[in-house]
Amino acid sequence: MRTDVFIAGGGVGGLTLAAKLASRGVHVTIAEQLTKESPVYKGELLQPKTIAILERLGVIDEIEDCGHVIDQLRFQEIRRHEGKSPEEINLTELNYSRVASQYDHALMVPHERTKSIIRERGQSFGEHFHYLGGARFLGFEKGMAKVKQKKETFYVEAEVYIGAEGRSSPTRKAMNADVKRKDYNHHFLTVTMPRPASYTKGKIITTADRFLGLFPLPDNEVRTVYLIKAGEYKTIKEQGLESLYQAYSELEPELSEGVRAIDDWKKVQLMIPYTYHVDKYYSGNLAIIGDAAHTVHPMAGEGMNLAVQDADVLGELLAWCKENNKNYHEYLHYYEDVRKPRVSSLLHLSHLSALVYSFRFEWWRKIRMRAVQRIYDDDQLHVKQMLNISGLGAWNFTVVDRAIQGSVLPARSKKVRDKTQWRYLFSESEDYPWEIEK
Repeated sequence: MRTDVFIAGGGVGGLTLAAKLASRGVHVTIAEQLTKESPVYKGELLQPKTIAILERLGVIDEIEDCGHVIDQLRFQEIRRHEGKSPEEINLTELNYSRVASQYDHALMVPHERTKSIIRERGQSFGEHFHYLGGARFLGFEKGMAKVKQKKETFYVEAEVYIGAEGRSSPTRKAMNADVKRKDYNHHFLTVTMPRPASYTKGKIITTADRFLGLFPLPDNEVRTVYLIKAGEYKTIKEQGLESLYQAYSELEPELSEGVRAIDDWKKVQLMIPYTYHVDKYYSGNLAIIGDAAHTVHPMAGEGMNLAVQDADVLGELLAWCKENNKNYHEYLHYYEDVRKPRVSSLLHLSHLSALVYSFRFEWWRKIRMRAVQRIYDDDQLHVKQMLNISGLGAWNFTVVDRAIQGSVLPARSKKVRDKTQWRYLFSESEDYPWEIEK
């Protein structure tokens, strides 16, 4: 087989790249090993930058129809009392509306639904979009991609080869990219359950030693993320589902009935967070996107979004090369130039968010509570936090910002003007600099 671009991996990132390329007249072949929906939990939170990309791809109406809007994140600190409802000791609300953009919210969308919508969009460009389901990418041989589909093994010859295979990436190995993994002292249990219809906002409930994240999905369901100590999962399972029911009910009584819909441990998935960031995103005519290039702690909800944003920049670059008769791999450095610094910043932001909830001490909880409250009290901190996680721009925190967050300095009373924010939103020339320079 011959194609312009070969993509190993048909996850959300690989499909976004393939659909974008096909829409611009680039012949793309995508090999995906799975033949049916995956039961494994993957990202569901679409950040504002990702929503903007999906709008340009022409799928936003379908995405919004099956999504739940998240316009606010609530951080609730509670104190538990045996036999009584928990006592709220602090509530902080952070709002996407503080970002000066039309994309002023996130969306919770079931992962497999997002995949199918993007795949269907790609298939609408049938002449240029070639999807190989049940096809396993075996690596490279004689300068071509080796693929096995059913019992047949064949080769795909392409101008550019893209690895979107996830954490175990043959493409990354072929590039000899360096990976240094960082582990954490905690794991997560994640499961979807029924929710009250009035439960509509993203919410994180914490005590000195517990953490429960709640993110509403459509159809009156909620994605829950419960923090446990690393290695504690086996002990929790041995205690039985009743212990899980009690843990959820103590933190959020409104879920006391919904949590009992979990009738089998098979519905509960163990998430083991770790991070890495490769030293290079491309080599020759090979490039990697998403988890093949970087893995982020899930605390800030960025993993899938980084893959989509990688695909957007790389897709625009390769399409521009095709339209202007440029040699693809000579321009791949632009992809790394744009994406690597942005990913580094979000990896750092997610890491800091993880540290905030990594220590189980009352004194640490007090520091955390004040720090989160200061983000709301000081509008510049509020805007920076939401702008950075949105993916729409980057506004770095300063030493003064951190001093204010740590209560060393008083909170600023001045509200950030939209005009000030606009300087920090990514422009097209920053997203796609090759178009300006050439």
